[in-house]
Amino acid sequence: MKSTTTPLAALAAVILTGWSLSTGSPVSTALTESACAAVGGTVGPDKICHAHRDNDGYMLDFRFAADYPDQRALTDFLMQRRDDFVDWVLSMPNSYPGELDIIGHDYRSAATQSLVLTIGTSAGVHPVTTYKAFNYDLAKRAPITFESLFQPDAYPLPVLNPIVQPELDKHGATGSLTLDDLGATAYQNFAITDDSVIFFFDQDGLLPHENGPLTVEVPRTDLASLLA
Repeated sequence: MKSTTTPLAALAAVILTGWSLSTGSPVSTALTESACAAVGGTVGPDKICHAHRDNDGYMLDFRFAADYPDQRALTDFLMQRRDDFVDWVLSMPNSYPGELDIIGHDYRSAATQSLVLTIGTSAGVHPVTTYKAFNYDLAKRAPITFESLFQPDAYPLPVLNPIVQPELDKHGATGSLTLDDLGATAYQNFAITDDSVIFFFDQDGLLPHENGPLTVEVPRTDLASLLA
């Protein structure tokens, strides 16, 4: 990169200015804002935040429900993910035009709200889809993690693994890592509904790249004795 006037560097300056935070700036400066405002988006009549930047070097497209309760956690993640993507694209010589799509899907139960971000990253011939899930206990006003989803003395993996493994097998699970290798790490991205707990598995994780990501829905009745 010859100077800060090169097209990609200029593009980065424009995008990062327009998206509220520059790369390396403390994320805390945006904590008082909504996540939508922090990414320079607008909320439509459907209460969905839309934020879009399309330039010669790369494109950013964010869409997600604007009413997720834990705005601090959502803002932190979106800002960091965006900054990491910009750094990654700028570090690649002769890079392909890059694209980062973060599309949120809202899930709810009587006592919880979940937001699952489907993250599409592309800067070459093999785009990758990954997930980031946020879960919130509306009564306790606290985030829900995989650990707090279950009773303190529960052992969910011996129940979950036999349910999930057949679904992995159906989709050609031949990776070097297995559910036993990953343990609870494999189940960090999930959403809660009144009927089920839905688990989301990244592309290039437990499955080969060409088989894409995977979603497995586990009925809550199967987990009833374990759930907190």
